[in-house]
Amino acid sequence: MFSVERRGLFMNIGIFTDTYFPQVSGVATSIKTLKNELEREGNQVYIFTTTDPHVDKDTYERNIFRFSSIPFISFTDRRIAVRGLFQAYEIAKELNLDIVHTQTEFSMGMIGKFVAKNLNIPCVHTYHTMYEDYLHYVANGKLLKPVHVKEGTLAFCYHLAGVITPSDRVLDKLTEYGVKCQMRIIPTGIDVGMYAKSIDTDIREKYHISKDTPVMLSISRLAYEKNISEIVDLLPSIIEQVPKVILMIVGDGPAKEDLMKQVTQLGLSKHVIFTGEVSNDHVNAFYRTANVFVSTSNSESQGLTYIEAMAAGLPVVVTSGDYTDGLLSNESLGQTFKRSDEFTEIVTRYLTNPVDKDNSKAKKILDQKLTEISAETFGKRVVDFYHSVTVEQQLQKDPTATNIE
Repeated sequence: MFSVERRGLFMNIGIFTDTYFPQVSGVATSIKTLKNELEREGNQVYIFTTTDPHVDKDTYERNIFRFSSIPFISFTDRRIAVRGLFQAYEIAKELNLDIVHTQTEFSMGMIGKFVAKNLNIPCVHTYHTMYEDYLHYVANGKLLKPVHVKEGTLAFCYHLAGVITPSDRVLDKLTEYGVKCQMRIIPTGIDVGMYAKSIDTDIREKYHISKDTPVMLSISRLAYEKNISEIVDLLPSIIEQVPKVILMIVGDGPAKEDLMKQVTQLGLSKHVIFTGEVSNDHVNAFYRTANVFVSTSNSESQGLTYIEAMAAGLPVVVTSGDYTDGLLSNESLGQTFKRSDEFTEIVTRYLTNPVDKDNSKAKKILDQKLTEISAETFGKRVVDFYHSVTVEQQLQKDPTATNIE
């Protein structure tokens, strides 16, 4: 038998990612949350990422290393490194990394795998994106097919020490592809305290919304796969029952212009507010303003905005799936739907009969859920996985080992 000392065992961790702040994305938020938790537990975390036009090349960023990059095809707000393979290796060697954690299958992910292989340390990967939902961005879906995603995924996951998936849906897809390495479901957590606190910013005053006006909230990148157009299409049926309702659409992206046209064509301009992109530091004010959070997306591998809304005490109405059905285990937290008429009925109910947040049972349910989705729980699960794959790699090197620390 062997044992692993988890208490007091600190690691030097290299996170390799194509996207990081100041870029706004769920992946960037997930990485920042993980970095904060790993450091809070005493580990040293180093970010290996791409250059960004909003970060001056002479700006000092503690423990962040940026490598020359260009805009990514069809995602011009995302970056892809064009050099840095051996530079990253030399830096990682100097830092004496214990483990590499890649967060992308592209440039920095490839560099991370190279670094881990040459330092002979474990490489763990988080598979964030269901790429089959995004094929339409490349040559209108005529160039890349699902089989190409499968082949690319298998190639990247080959020789990895382990893969973290944020949900059952992702794990099932990777298993279907034939990924063989150790995999574990670890949903990204959030800083619960950040969303549980009240906010001084008066969003209703800023956008001229009266205190008694019911507000539906959508927060996401305004991309076609987010299916926000369906929310707009269903809004008239909700207005019939809740005449004063306002839909706030927070975010920016390629679908924004078409969404604005759709709103105009349906005569909904008085009922819809486009706020543009909002920084993560200010998004809680919008959660605190609304009466219900809504999403009709089918492309989420997890959905950080769902758990952020829950942490703010906002009921969530989202598309039914293995992850969301498990997440919304009680109607006081929110509810999933499968048909458009269900969406209308559920949203209308939350708008006209708000959840009693002072109810002791509802409070207990929310507290239990917040523990599950907290950043602290997330960090502990990731560290546990790091130790698991490290032990496995050590045993592969020396099957006779009896004590691995």
